[in-house]
Amino acid sequence: MWQRAGATLALGLAFSAAAQEMRTQAVATGLEHPWAVAFLPDGRFLVTERPGRVRVIEPDGTLGAPLGGVPEVVAGGQGGLLDLVLDSDFARNRTVYFCFSEPGGGSNSTALASARLSDDRSRLEKTRVIFSQKPKVASNLHFGCRIAQARDGTLFLTLGDRFHRMQDAQKLDNHHGKVVRLNKDGSPAQGNPFIGRSGALPEIWSYGHRNPQGAVLGTDGRLWLHEHGPQGGDEINLPQAGRNYGWPVITHGENYGGGKLGEGTARAGMEQPLHYWVPSIAPSGMAVLTSDRYGEAARGDLFLGSLKFGHVARLEVEGGKVVREHKLAVPGERIRDVRQGPDGLLYLLTDSPRGRLLRLPAQPLAGAS
Repeated sequence: MWQRAGATLALGLAFSAAAQEMRTQAVATGLEHPWAVAFLPDGRFLVTERPGRVRVIEPDGTLGAPLGGVPEVVAGGQGGLLDLVLDSDFARNRTVYFCFSEPGGGSNSTALASARLSDDRSRLEKTRVIFSQKPKVASNLHFGCRIAQARDGTLFLTLGDRFHRMQDAQKLDNHHGKVVRLNKDGSPAQGNPFIGRSGALPEIWSYGHRNPQGAVLGTDGRLWLHEHGPQGGDEINLPQAGRNYGWPVITHGENYGGGKLGEGTARAGMEQPLHYWVPSIAPSGMAVLTSDRYGEAARGDLFLGSLKFGHVARLEVEGGKVVREHKLAVPGERIRDVRQGPDGLLYLLTDSPRGRLLRLPAQPLAGAS
């Protein structure tokens, strides 16, 4: 377990002693619990709102009307319309992928859909659900629901354990507490580790996750993942094919209200996180910085939001390991999403009934000269 600010982990991980206050610029306001932002090639923004809306934001911050063609979502608790990404060939095919809480038979699950953004940007066309988490359950918690597109075109989708079904995360006959890897039509991607294994679902890439809500490809093409712990124990991982990440058997957190969970912090055959937080920061969206707009030394670092403490965590990464953490304060804001824009700057979404799209202007970061 790590000590308080200014100390180091037993593994040698150093922490900045104080948060660096960040200047921000408001790009747009008046969004209702926005969850994800994508950047259209013409300088506009595409944003999801958790109640079930997709909007286009003009470069001057004007909000467009909600787009048509969005399927019915279960909007309640942590559920709703959640992540959205553009296809890597969006300039040609105008395809987007989004995930949401899908109703069915009085229950719900995380689903992934594809659609075409109409030429006039007024609606989603040819909307089609390509994957649904199984089984559906009656819960408004732990949907996961971050999407990352790999260099080979396959899609990674993070899936929560649905809270009440946490034990499912250790079983391969369901999608709870998993990362899945899919082709663009929703079929299992070639090379998935459990294809052909009896009793295992072929979409599964890794398992033993709790509620992963951050996913991004690193500069080397590997998938970085973060997930919410219970009371403490939020994690950063590099999920690998077929590996078991331990939840709920091992965790660096504890039961809500206190008390041991599972078997402790380690067990043979289960992966240790690359980095974890105690107390929890409630991590949200995550980006890898590929520009030098904040100093050359920040290139390649991970940036992720905190829903709990109103800051962006900057994690210095060396050799596939987190070696130092800095806190970039954005006072009074719950940070839901963090993305790098085409201009090399970082953009944030704030989670509130009057949420905002913020830009972090170029500015030097501590230790990133």
